[in-house]
Amino acid sequence: MNILIYETYEKMSQAAAAIIAAQVLAKPDSILGLATGSTPFGTYTGLVKLYKEGILDFKRVKTFNLDEYVGIDKSDDQSYHFFMMENLFSKININARNINIPNGLANDLEKECAAYEKKIDAAGGIDLQLLGIGNNGHIGFNEPDVHFPAATHIVELSESTIEANARFFPDSGKVPRSAITMGTGAIMKSRRILLLASGGQKADVVKELVYGEVRPQLPASILRFHNDVTIIIDSEAGAGLHGKVI
Repeated sequence: MNILIYETYEKMSQAAAAIIAAQVLAKPDSILGLATGSTPFGTYTGLVKLYKEGILDFKRVKTFNLDEYVGIDKSDDQSYHFFMMENLFSKININARNINIPNGLANDLEKECAAYEKKIDAAGGIDLQLLGIGNNGHIGFNEPDVHFPAATHIVELSESTIEANARFFPDSGKVPRSAITMGTGAIMKSRRILLLASGGQKADVVKELVYGEVRPQLPASILRFHNDVTIIIDSEAGAGLHGKVI
């Protein structure tokens, strides 16, 4: 693992955007795995800035998002489809046909999961996967479990995840209880992985990820077995690590 600790969220976001930009510049038809949530927001802002400056061109890039809530229409402002359109896709020149996000309203969710997995494989696999990490160690929506799920699947969200997501909904009773997510096995097939974490509330789980045991009760710990993982965090999230702050 390559661990980079930056003084501020703004600096870590700039660094993450630079890594993704380098990937796209080196391979204009890159397959990017993307994440949602508050942590990658600054990274997407940085990518939009680079596009507007004429540095990046996304017209040949394909994207696959990690997950989507079950039971929410893509037009809902809390759907991950809406998040991605609002914060990235509508602001760059990506081809709409190259955007892939699980359909949480599919009539057959199991079939949707299998089809999504096949579509990633047919595209040639993910070149660079962007990840966040939950307070309980989940990546995507892979919650603590007794095993590492291999493929894209439906997951029942833990109470801690539901509570963490409740701040985005006007009524906590409307927070979705399930989601479609790429499995840890699918994530591990990515050629490169970039994990972001920000804030003091992530310090304990980041420390456990770096120094703890690999176990399915901490889903992110499986990343220790990947040969190309970069962790980018701010100083608050890295408070339990021994690395130097940049």
